[in-house]
Amino acid sequence: METVYSKDGTPIACERTGSGPALVCVGGALNDRGSAAALAGLLAGRHTVLTYDRRGRGGSGDTPPYAVDREIEDLAAVIDAAGGSAAVYGMSSGAVLALRAAAAGLPATRLALYEPPFHAGHDDRLIRSRAYN
Repeated sequence: METVYSKDGTPIACERTGSGPALVCVGGALNDRGSAAALAGLLAGRHTVLTYDRRGRGGSGDTPPYAVDREIEDLAAVIDAAGGSAAVYGMSSGAVLALRAAAAGLPATRLALYEPPFHAGHDDRLIRSRAYN
């Protein structure tokens, strides 16, 4: 295990395996870095894979209050430790985090997003039409 430090000084626990182009795995809300260990093992022959404990999980620290921007800074620190850019794989809420990080300009060379949750929102017209029926 190694530790990187987020912009606000929060320690982020991560593990590195394999060799090749960097790939960072971002787990879901209830995952720790061990959740992607099997995937990291499969990819280690072709990639340097970094798995990490998201803020407030496993061996990583936490700094309240929670903010998505802090998690993006955490991912930025892991990408920096990977060499400055990396492909990013995200699962569940980690997929949404990866997408938000890429949109914020983090140096993600590629994204692989598995089952990102989405909020369909509501359609005000539908709500109004139901109110009149």
